[in-house]
Amino acid sequence: MKAIWNNAIIAESDATIVIENNHYFPPEAVNDMYLKKSNTHTSCPWKGEASYYSLEVQGKVNRDAAWYYPDPKEAAKKIENYIAFWKGVTVIE
Repeated sequence: MKAIWNNAIIAESDATIVIENNHYFPPEAVNDMYLKKSNTHTSCPWKGEASYYSLEVQGKVNRDAAWYYPDPKEAAKKIENYIAFWKGVTVIE
């Protein structure tokens, strides 16, 4: 699987975990040069609190386009620190 935004491959892995139709990429599969920490947090009843990254590619910013669970609830432990994408990021095989 590849996550692409603004013509850049943000992440690439054959070991994503699919939950609720989202591909979660292992942290080592994500090119962190494109990630910028965000102060945004949301809560999921069964996964816990999500933290976000904005993406920055070639001077363009996609705010809060990636999320992850740094300390998930027990039911979501398998995606701890795995990163998922939305907001125009294309995930393809």
